Amino acid sequence: MKSVLVGIGQAGGKLSTALAEFDEQMGFGAVRDALAVNTAAADLQSIPLDTVLIGQDKVSGHGVGGDNERGAEIMQADADQVLDALGGRITSETEAIFVVAGLGGGTGSGGAPVLVRRLSRIYDVPVYALGVLPGSDEGALYQVNAGRSLKTLAGEADATLLIDNDAWKAESESLSEGYEAINENIARRVGLLLAAGEATEGVAESVVDSSEIINTLRSGGIAALGYASAPAAEEAAENISLITSTTRNAVLTGSSLPGATTADAALVVVAGQPERISRKGVEKARRWVEEETDSMQVRGGDFPIDSSRLASLVLLGGLERSDRIERFFARAEQAASEAEEVETVGATEADKTFQNDELDGLF
Repeated sequence: MKSVLVGIGQAGGKLSTALAEFDEQMGFGAVRDALAVNTAAADLQSIPLDTVLIGQDKVSGHGVGGDNERGAEIMQADADQVLDALGGRITSETEAIFVVAGLGGGTGSGGAPVLVRRLSRIYDVPVYALGVLPGSDEGALYQVNAGRSLKTLAGEADATLLIDNDAWKAESESLSEGYEAINENIARRVGLLLAAGEATEGVAESVVDSSEIINTLRSGGIAALGYASAPAAEEAAENISLITSTTRNAVLTGSSLPGATTADAALVVVAGQPERISRKGVEKARRWVEEETDSMQVRGGDFPIDSSRLASLVLLGGLERSDRIERFFARAEQAASEAEEVETVGATEADKTFQNDELDGLF
């Protein structure tokens, strides 16, 4: 999928950098261009991408201090500056735009929904959000910011691919080490997904291309991406069980949003050397995902790459709310109530579009 990335805020800029560098290292050519946008000049200095500093007349390059309302206001005022910088990057070859942001900070969580809305009104290609949830041990401000940002993003983006910080951060890691590991994990997974159907080693028996990804995400709402890999035997017939087991691991233990399995649609991609990929194994894995997700829209295919391992990528679109999301919103609501940012807290039944009366949207 030929994509243009727009990283908003510190986390968005770093993650966009990791994705662009992974794509370049692998020689896939799926990331056609990338841009980093921030209100803090210092955060842009270490970013090797082209950058745009917004809000100079309001915060003088010092950032918004975690205030995502301020971040949204600045993006509203300076969106044309970002759009001008993107103008020459989004071409007729572009198949999707990804707005990348950490949802707990100020610039990213506030600015991302605003930019997604503007981009969706200008371009005919899908505009997706790649959002990172703050960890459960991060402060109340991050939880409230992420709750408000996610509620707004889910209604604006064609789909929001959600990454749970808690999913890949080891307990022994420091915060900075954890973020670095998370970015590497996301870059590997999302990078392989975007590369499916682009630069490949060999010829796929069942081609996975950008239309499969777009159709899987067509139902909108929240999406998740699972990944698992294992050493493979040289003969395809010996890898039938391996493909099904790695697919199960991708969904049950390697997901970007653990515990979320009920979905409207799914895409199973098995990556590896073509002679090692069993079509019977791919079909069995596809049927297992169909049963696990309660979805009749499960697509499957292979992605030839030069590796002695086989990897399973499972993209889930139109996810129901998971226990993790329920707990996340509960923390965000409690934090918002304690900070007197909402007037009432009540128990409302939220649907999978993430409507939630206890948390205000950003606009």
